[in-house]
Amino acid sequence: MRLILIRHAEPDYPNNTITEKGRREAAALAERIKNWDVTAFYMSPLGRAMDTAKPTLDALGRTAELLDWAKEFDYRCIDPATGRDHLCWDYVPSDWTANEKCFTQEEWATSDPMAQNPEIEINFKRVCSELDKLLLKYGYARDGKIYRTVGRKQENRIRTASPNNMEGGFSDSEDDKGPTIVIFCHLGVACLMMAHLLNIPFMTLTHGLFIPPSSINVLTTEERWEDEASFRAQAIGDCAHLLKNGERISSAGAFSPAFQK
Repeated sequence: MRLILIRHAEPDYPNNTITEKGRREAAALAERIKNWDVTAFYMSPLGRAMDTAKPTLDALGRTAELLDWAKEFDYRCIDPATGRDHLCWDYVPSDWTANEKCFTQEEWATSDPMAQNPEIEINFKRVCSELDKLLLKYGYARDGKIYRTVGRKQENRIRTASPNNMEGGFSDSEDDKGPTIVIFCHLGVACLMMAHLLNIPFMTLTHGLFIPPSSINVLTTEERWEDEASFRAQAIGDCAHLLKNGERISSAGAFSPAFQK
């Protein structure tokens, strides 16, 4: 299967929508997505995600199911470096990297300063649980750190695919790809979902990746051993639709300018 996470276009946070530039980004996104074979669309209930999704849904004549748990992961606590109320996942590098719990998948939410706010751990677990429930609808059941395909077994594949080796049932055929689901959401919650699927600590991933506004993030299951399925990221922060349309990549959510070439 393919799970495609799309961050909302350039945000207008005070008005819970997207900027005029964001509307151009959303239009470019719709032009790109309109030829995709998408099984189902989902979106956060926040305005900036819904407004990003609208041009795509209108172009395809489709609707999207609202996922309350896919809204931004914006739980807060006191930043130890500044003393100010701040997003729980956005800290000075020298602070969070000094905390060994931040390099774990489970304990980061109970480490200092996140432990100040119990809602952080509760909703971290909720996002992971709700994502697993969604994947189960498409036949993928969480089993420890991997997934199991429900009701079917895969061929055992001992080699990766290459132009000269397509053994093991690999194919470029659209019939072989399984379901494709698209979620329009936000930077923090997208990183949380990817951390869960890829078994990478959340704080490491949020500080190590930049996911620009309107970017496309593709995670695909590899199913090469019996009923096992594991996710691999095929694309992170893909903004080809913006560059194709001469639209600059926004640096919203980063602390350095986005590469534009």
